[in-house]
Amino acid sequence: MSNIDIVQPLWDLSTFTGRLKHYFWITDPRTCFATDEELDRAKELYVTVKAGTIPQNTTIDQIHYAKKLYESAFHPDSGEKQNVFGRMSFQMPGGMAITGAMLQWYKTTTGVVFWQWVNQSFNALVNYTNRNANSSLSTTQLAVAYVSATTSALVAAVGYKAYLQKRATPLFQRYVPFVAVAAANCINIPLMRQNELIHGIGIEDENGNVVGSSRLAAGKGIAQVIFSRIAMCAPGMLILPVIMERLEQYQSFRRMAILHAPFQVLVVGCFLTVMVPTACALFPQKAELSTSVMKLVEPKFYEEMCKKTDRIPELVYFNKGL
Repeated sequence: MSNIDIVQPLWDLSTFTGRLKHYFWITDPRTCFATDEELDRAKELYVTVKAGTIPQNTTIDQIHYAKKLYESAFHPDSGEKQNVFGRMSFQMPGGMAITGAMLQWYKTTTGVVFWQWVNQSFNALVNYTNRNANSSLSTTQLAVAYVSATTSALVAAVGYKAYLQKRATPLFQRYVPFVAVAAANCINIPLMRQNELIHGIGIEDENGNVVGSSRLAAGKGIAQVIFSRIAMCAPGMLILPVIMERLEQYQSFRRMAILHAPFQVLVVGCFLTVMVPTACALFPQKAELSTSVMKLVEPKFYEEMCKKTDRIPELVYFNKGL
């Protein structure tokens, strides 16, 4: 075990199948229950092995478990421990509770407003936790992003609900939460990562050397994250309303109204168990960008890159965030 490269993934992340296996492993909700002491020990072992030293009597399974805990709980850019509620491994338990509630209490304006506020507060935390850590946000920027995303979700939800109330069937009215979530994601994520769009994010060559920054890379990464987040919640929020509409045709199911919310939470949890890793795996974590496109779209950043390196690579790479 003398030549273990703990930084290298266990699967080929250039393929969708490899990324899917990786994210099923990394987003395992059970890692949320690891204590701070366990996480700190995992980080210590990870850093030690990364430096080329393997402690005596350490097994390969212990190394792999330390890698799993480290990569699920610590930010890939900064190495800082992430808030447990903002980790991707918490998306399934957190998302199932909130999404199930949104789908259950969609009929009243009060219910719509409250659960959209809860959802956007959760999303803001997740977006901030999984941003590219090289771009910091001021307290004012964070507040503006949070208020803007929450307001957009509420406007979309209440407006769409009012529009459909006299124009659509009860089934279509069940899609109010999804419309609001999709609209808010398109606002929340760019605002939470606005500094990346303003100042650019760090880009590297194939050897991991920082060669400059790019706003185009930031835009590409954010667009991919928005698509992934909407894809993550879409199956549960689009299929479950159909299931509920059919089940509520049966009098026996309608009589068990107290079980409707737990049932929807459980079904959403089943969807998210699969969709969280699937959505994360849609695009490579280490995204790439052609420097020829940079030269055409953002010549200023391209020129700055030319000053930093003698050889301009054909492709540059960056962490797109989650």
